[in-house]
Amino acid sequence: MSTPIPPTAAASASTSLLQPGRIALWIGLAVLLAAPFIGLYPVFMMNALCFAIFACAFNLLLGYTGLLSFGHAAYLGAAAYVTGWLVRSGGLTPELGVLAGTGVAALCGLGVGLIAIRRQGIYFAMITLAMAQMIYFVFLQAPFTGGEDGLQGVPRGKLFGLFSLANDRVLYYVVLAVFVAVFLFIIRIVHSPYGQVLKAIRENEPRAISLGYDVDRYKLLAFVLSTALAGLAGSMKSLVLGFATLSDAHWSLSGEVVLMTLLGGMGTFAGPVIGAFTIIGLQNFLADQVGSWINVIIGVIFVVCVVAFRKGFVGELLAWQQRRKKSG
Repeated sequence: MSTPIPPTAAASASTSLLQPGRIALWIGLAVLLAAPFIGLYPVFMMNALCFAIFACAFNLLLGYTGLLSFGHAAYLGAAAYVTGWLVRSGGLTPELGVLAGTGVAALCGLGVGLIAIRRQGIYFAMITLAMAQMIYFVFLQAPFTGGEDGLQGVPRGKLFGLFSLANDRVLYYVVLAVFVAVFLFIIRIVHSPYGQVLKAIRENEPRAISLGYDVDRYKLLAFVLSTALAGLAGSMKSLVLGFATLSDAHWSLSGEVVLMTLLGGMGTFAGPVIGAFTIIGLQNFLADQVGSWINVIIGVIFVVCVVAFRKGFVGELLAWQQRRKKSG
């Protein structure tokens, strides 16, 4: 019989900071609810929320399980293509298209995970990258994807046949509802006994094995859950923007989600969300002013974050609050 693993020190710290964190989450939710009415462009906000879902999904794997995947964009891209094609050419409703895209991403994650999960560290990362590149080249050559032109003209349709998603505000609140559901789902996973085992694997895998846990099974489930949620982000993104392109599955996007997670705070709930909004905001609002120099600016921000804020924005804030409580 497996021995329960006690929560880590980080979990205890997060519990003591639960009340301020809860207030911050309510404030953030209020801002998101009011966003369309305070001058924030709905399509930009929807795109940022999709990438926030993507970053949260990746953080479940890296921040709470300790597995670095360099190929997560493949699952976002796979779901985007599947959802886009089924809604446009297959005549499916948007909710069924999203479910199908998420399911395909989960199946791809299961196939890759069964191969990659047997390795650790850089070997795991390289296997995920290699498998993701194989998926990328399938999209490049497949006839239904449109090749380098991408899959264009994806209709938004009607949700459950009742609510037209052609209206940006209606679709925005649908995307926001999906984001909140994913956010709460990840919180529930992390605070569950399963989540505590994932943290134990991240901190000391040999100890988790010695306590009788089948760590490969736990890691595989975490990998599949992460890829499914990444696929959900891709499916929603294809409906929001009306297209799916090769850039959705390119390895560079896998690098961007790593940056989003580290910038906001790996192993925190709000960190990936803040990181996603920061990166997408910089790409949208500075691209016209500085052009390709935006990549240099993002690179400098990343270097500064690694040097001065190694735990990310949210991670450093939580660490500062913890130090302040101890000194008080």
